[in-house]
Amino acid sequence: MSLSANPAGCPAIPADPYGYLLVHFIEDPQGYAERIYLDLSDGDDPERWGPLNGGEPILTSPLGTTGVRDPYLVRNPETGTVYVIATDLRVFADGEPTGSWYDFSHHGSRNLIIWKSDDLVHWSKPWALDVSRRADGTRAELGMAWAPEALWVPDYYEEGHEGGRGAFVLYWSSKLFADGDPEHADDAVYDRVLWGATNDFTNNTFALGGVLIDAGSNTIDTTMIQRELSDGTLRTYRATKSNGPKPGIWLDRTDSPRWWEPDAEWTVIQREIGVDWTESGHPGGVEGPALFASHSEPIWYLYVDVIPSIGYRPMVSADPDRGFDYLRDDRFHMAPHTKHGGVLSLTRTEYDRLRANDGCIGVRA
Repeated sequence: MSLSANPAGCPAIPADPYGYLLVHFIEDPQGYAERIYLDLSDGDDPERWGPLNGGEPILTSPLGTTGVRDPYLVRNPETGTVYVIATDLRVFADGEPTGSWYDFSHHGSRNLIIWKSDDLVHWSKPWALDVSRRADGTRAELGMAWAPEALWVPDYYEEGHEGGRGAFVLYWSSKLFADGDPEHADDAVYDRVLWGATNDFTNNTFALGGVLIDAGSNTIDTTMIQRELSDGTLRTYRATKSNGPKPGIWLDRTDSPRWWEPDAEWTVIQREIGVDWTESGHPGGVEGPALFASHSEPIWYLYVDVIPSIGYRPMVSADPDRGFDYLRDDRFHMAPHTKHGGVLSLTRTEYDRLRANDGCIGVRA
């Protein structure tokens, strides 16, 4: 079966693609690095990256914990608006941890921090999105919401829905406690990947949907990508980190058009992805995967974050149905400690605009 990496109906790829934008954070225990950084590809080459703004942060959150991690870039194909969505978490302050991972995961922020832009140069002030909000206005008992991503679904809502049919299906990791456990005291609860829907990442339109992945043990850091098969089927791939009995990143797929619903059938393609990039050889030594596709040739990339501090290392595939292999090429370049983010495909106009405004990108006054 012939496959197309970048079908015309895929909203992640613009009609006149050129260049890529990478959003990420940097972990520095001695400094205030949990902010938003942007790197731009070297021309149309997705294997060579250079930091914008001299490697200094582009966006900083004054909200919540004042730290942001695990950022992601996503575009609304109907409006062209691009959003940065990120975890509200600051782990380090004044050279010391701000808490323990137990405290973070059980009692951390249920908000995500959001920015938006219409031109990728001028960004809005950030706002907080509470992902515990149900459609009826009640709140689920979530632990910290972390590692968010989203995919646009053009027909998510029924015909006649106010605001149109399209929506982002947003997914992230949280512990989900019983409604009767506001203290989050049940230590049998583990991280699952949850989902909700919104068309603009505001509290006015968001509603918690349910559980996307329940592996029976701690599961985090899902990233997804889609491609259209020759028969018109839209296949969805996801890479996810397990911190359970089978640790590491695994890749699976589904052809279900409503991939977020509980009856979607997923098939595992590959496990222990990226283990050879680690110094210890332990599959749990990679996390924060990021999937994206080349828009000029049928190549897919999966960046894996080697922890604690090495940062992204590249995996590559000519066919994700056969899994990913290591990209070991001296041409590959990325600044050290580039961690856990996402990649957005650009137009030539956007690429040139970012180059021309390097050093002037940020929140508009």
